[in-house]
Amino acid sequence: MTAEVYAGASSAGQQWHDINSYAMEQQVFRLQTRIAKAIKAGRYSKAKALQWILVHSFAAKYLAVLRVTQNKGKNTPGIDGICWKTPSIKYAMTNSLTRRGYKSQPLRRIYIPKKNSNKNRPLGIPAMFDRAMQALYAQALSPVAETLGDPNSFGFRPKRSAADAIEQCFNVLCRKVSSQWVLEADIKGCFDNISHDWLMENVQTDKHMMAQWLKCGFMENDLFHSTSAGTPQGGIISPIYSNMVLDGLEAVIKEATKGLTKIHVIRYADDFIVTAETPEILEERVKPAVEAFLQARGLSLSEEKTHITHIDTGFKFLGFNIRKYKGKLLIKPDKSSVKSVLDKVREIIKSYPTAKTENLIRQLNPVIRGWTNYFRYVVSSKVFSTVDSQIFHMLMKWIDRRHPQKNHLWKHRRYFTTVGLLSRWNFFAIGKDRQGKAKAHFLFKAASTPIKRHVKIRKEAIPFLPEFAQYFLKRGEKSKSKIEMEVLSLLSVHCWT
Repeated sequence: MTAEVYAGASSAGQQWHDINSYAMEQQVFRLQTRIAKAIKAGRYSKAKALQWILVHSFAAKYLAVLRVTQNKGKNTPGIDGICWKTPSIKYAMTNSLTRRGYKSQPLRRIYIPKKNSNKNRPLGIPAMFDRAMQALYAQALSPVAETLGDPNSFGFRPKRSAADAIEQCFNVLCRKVSSQWVLEADIKGCFDNISHDWLMENVQTDKHMMAQWLKCGFMENDLFHSTSAGTPQGGIISPIYSNMVLDGLEAVIKEATKGLTKIHVIRYADDFIVTAETPEILEERVKPAVEAFLQARGLSLSEEKTHITHIDTGFKFLGFNIRKYKGKLLIKPDKSSVKSVLDKVREIIKSYPTAKTENLIRQLNPVIRGWTNYFRYVVSSKVFSTVDSQIFHMLMKWIDRRHPQKNHLWKHRRYFTTVGLLSRWNFFAIGKDRQGKAKAHFLFKAASTPIKRHVKIRKEAIPFLPEFAQYFLKRGEKSKSKIEMEVLSLLSVHCWT
C-alpha cells in the first residue's frame, strides 16, 4: 500500500472493468472444493498446499477486493482514513495483496450499543488493505471450517441461517415425548477472550498472517492498546475463527451424556442451547463438560445469562420466543424483537418531520421488509398485524403534526388509498422513478408477508463438496448457484482431488 501503487493506479481503471468476475469465481470455487475434499479425506498437507495456491491466485485477490469494496462497510475507513472507491485503485490494490512484507495496521476502535442493553459493544475496524487480506485468507479457510464444522452449527456459515437453527429447535422440541428442559448458554465476551495460543495451535491456516491480525492491537483516543486475547469483532475472518473455536462442542456434550437420549445441541455463532429430559442432566453432566471445553479455549459461561429452563416456561433464542402452550410448541417473534423494530420505525418517522412522503417510505420499507422476512417462517401472523397497526398510529401522528388544520377525510385522501378489494388504508405517495415518470410508492405491510415453513438444511450438507451439488440445486439456492453447480457437477464427474 505504497505511494507508488497509488500513483500507478490511474491507468488501471479499464483493466478492472475488463475482468470476468464469473471466471474468477469459478476458479476460486474450484480450489475451495479441492481443499474441502482434501480435508474430508484427511490429507491436511494437500489442503495446505491448495490453500497456498488459492491465496496467491489473482482470482482470489480480485474477489477479496471486490468483497470489501461492495459490502456495507465500504465507506468506513480504518485508522489510515483510506477507502477504495475508484476502479483504478481497486485494480492496483488487487495486485498489491501479497504476503511478503505484510504488516497489519492497528484497528480503529468504535463502540455500538448492544440490543436491549445500556452497554456498548466494542468493534475493531481494520484498514481497507487489512480487510482485503483477511477476505483473501478467509476464502482459503472457509472450506476447512465447513468440512470440520459441527453439524448443528448455523451461524456465519454459507447456505445456513438463523431459520435453520429455529427449525431445528422445532424439530427436537415439538413432540410430546421431546425433551422438556433447555440449557440456555451464554459465553462471556466470546470474541474478546478467545485464546490466541489455542487458535495458533489448532486452526489450519497461515500462522504468520493469523498472528498479524490477532496481535495488531487497536487505537482508541490516539492511544495504542495491544491485544493478548480475542479476535476483533468487525474483522472479516473473525467469525470463521470463532466458529472453529467452538466446533467440537457438540461431540463433547454427546460424550458427556453417552447412553442418554434426547440430548441435542443447537448453535448459532456463540449462542447455543442444549436440550435434555431432566434439569439434573444439564446441571451435573452437560454444564461441567461445556465449562471444561470453553476453559481450554480461554472462554467461560456467563453465570448471569446462563439458565436452565422448562419448555412450558419458554426461552428466547435468536430473537424468537420458543414455548409450549398446553403441550403445543409455538415459536413467535420475541417481545423485545417487536419492540426493537417499532422503536427503529418510530425513530425514522421522527427524523423525517418535513420530508417528502416517498422519501419516508424509502427509509421505512427496508426496515419493515427485512424484519418480517426474518420472522416469516414461524407463528407471526398476529404479530405482523400488530406491527402494522402500531406503525399506522405512528404515521397518523406524523400526519397530524404536518397538517394540524386539516380534517381526517382530507388526510385519508392525501396519504392513504385502497388497493384491490380488501387492502385498505395503504400509506402511499406519488413520486418519480429513475426515468422521471410518475410512480406510486407504497409502504410495505408486514401482514402481507406469507408465513411459510422453512425446510432445514441437512446437517451433513457441505456446499463445497460435489456430492451435495444436486441437493443445493433442489433447495433453490440463488447465491452463486450457477457457478457452484457448474463447478461441482464437473468435479463430481472427474473426481478431482
